[in-house]
Amino acid sequence: MTRRIPRIYTRTGDRGETGLVGGARVPKDSPRLEAYGSLDELNCFIGAALAEIGASPRAAAAAPVPSFQELAALLAGIQHRLFDLGAYLATPPAKQKPGTPGVGASEVELLEKTMDRWGEGLPPLAGFILPGGGKAGAWLHLSRAVCRRVERRVLALYRQEPLDPVVLAYLNRLSDFFFVAARLAAQLAGEAETPWKPSVPAAPQN
Repeated sequence: MTRRIPRIYTRTGDRGETGLVGGARVPKDSPRLEAYGSLDELNCFIGAALAEIGASPRAAAAAPVPSFQELAALLAGIQHRLFDLGAYLATPPAKQKPGTPGVGASEVELLEKTMDRWGEGLPPLAGFILPGGGKAGAWLHLSRAVCRRVERRVLALYRQEPLDPVVLAYLNRLSDFFFVAARLAAQLAGEAETPWKPSVPAAPQN
């Protein structure tokens, strides 16, 4: 039977501390909190992308593979894995059990194979593109940028405490995945991508 959470607020964090798995209290701005707090933020952006994909009139229509349905299913799965990873990061090393980071080599491989497959149907890149490509694409670009920040926060924690290196590999690959997913969302929605146009230096004045 699912345990019921009696209330959301506990008042135990009013002095700027929170409890980790196992009961230890740490400051809310500690590297561990920064890591899994940023991970939670990323999950929210993925939720926004999913909401936009679900609101798209093309989402329920017949579409070629890959489709909005496939993209949505993968994003939903990633949300669950990020919750697993958040639980792992919220557990101090002394309380962790072997083999429970929430992600593994198989998840990294899935991201790589998906990117390779999707990339075959996307227009080749001649340079950088600006974040955008419709609403779903924009949310996925935001997810990419936040994922890079999560990676930096987890790396900072990794340098202080033991973590499974596969976590860093997964986050690194995940940010690449969001870039490809954003391009796919733009293509499925019929939105154009905007190439970056570097500014031309002004001619020197005599």
